[in-house]
Amino acid sequence: MGSDPRLGGKGPFRADQLRSGDPYELSAGHAIHCAPTGGRGSAANAAGILPLSTDPAVRSAGVDTGFAPEPDMLRAPDIAIGNVPEEPGWVKGVPPLAVEYADGAQDEAALATKIEDLLAHGTRFVWVVRLVGPRRVEVHEPGAPMTVALPGAELRAPGVLANPVAVEALYDPEVAMDAALRNLLQRRGYASLDAVRDEGVASGKAEGKAASILALLRLRGLVVPAEVEARVHATRDDAALDALFARALTVARADELLAT
Repeated sequence: MGSDPRLGGKGPFRADQLRSGDPYELSAGHAIHCAPTGGRGSAANAAGILPLSTDPAVRSAGVDTGFAPEPDMLRAPDIAIGNVPEEPGWVKGVPPLAVEYADGAQDEAALATKIEDLLAHGTRFVWVVRLVGPRRVEVHEPGAPMTVALPGAELRAPGVLANPVAVEALYDPEVAMDAALRNLLQRRGYASLDAVRDEGVASGKAEGKAASILALLRLRGLVVPAEVEARVHATRDDAALDALFARALTVARADELLAT
């Protein structure tokens, strides 16, 4: 495969001829080679999925998900928000929000074709995160001129996302984690991290802090072993509890909380 959709006309290939892992997408039956992502692009992608997939309104999200709205089309946005069922095979239709990361080797004509394909088949928002030159996000919507959002601005996707997304959250891990934590708290009925702390204080100082630490771990989707829960509840030193709370924000597994 290696045809270029810019040559015009219909190409000979179909989505059902491709398998998961094949380095190609399809546009009007033409195969488009997709090179592996470099370090900067993959790191930014890993950050960007956090604030988007955890948004309170989002029920499904995916990375490099293959969408086949037509038999001769297969598109895989870097990040897809919505319409990502937990089923095998290519997904019918397109995601309502798609995010693409454009780094140094970006083929601009191929990117333009991909944006056109997605918007023409029902995607409501395509955000292109530019990693070369001044950081910025290009916003594409059907029937509207492209706009540019710079760092310090917020992106909105009404009907798809409940919360605005800071431009920096799509590539800066620290900003992305802060936004994801806000989203996770909101999913459990807390307005902010301060609200979690306040609830803990109301339950009693040390016990309240212990409860907040365990609640935070569970809000992050971590399974808390009984041994970890017992040791957190047994801790009474304020400084030690504060340190555990800080660690609960970043550990990958709950059993890492008490590791020395």
